[in-house]
Amino acid sequence: MVTVSFSMSDELIDRLDGFAAEHGYPGRSIMIREAIRSFIEQIEEVSLEDRALVGIVTVTFSYEGTNVEERLIDLRHEHDDLVVANVHNHTRNRQCIELFVLEGELEDLSTFIEAVRSMKAPIAVNHSLTPVDEL
Repeated sequence: MVTVSFSMSDELIDRLDGFAAEHGYPGRSIMIREAIRSFIEQIEEVSLEDRALVGIVTVTFSYEGTNVEERLIDLRHEHDDLVVANVHNHTRNRQCIELFVLEGELEDLSTFIEAVRSMKAPIAVNHSLTPVDEL
């Protein structure tokens, strides 16, 4: 992985550190990578508005000492109209992977993804959205 250096104001660093601590990020680099990835994905998704979409959301988390799995189950039930499939697996390094298959419009899928990302726990969230209205 390449190291990138850039300048930030003290106020922004304080906000970054506070957010990282509040949301369980182990360091700035992970949080900045996720923020940049999310920003780019949001820009790319503009062309997906008003289209029928299928979304794949992958959540990775440690199952020791967290209630992430319970919160994901609650979120799944809250968005039962979007979630068409849900799979839970364990990895060899004592982590869980939760996979969600979603169907709906961009705004609804984005709401689900942001709800997962806003959980206060050490998790990684990845997603992909595919238009299915022109297949």
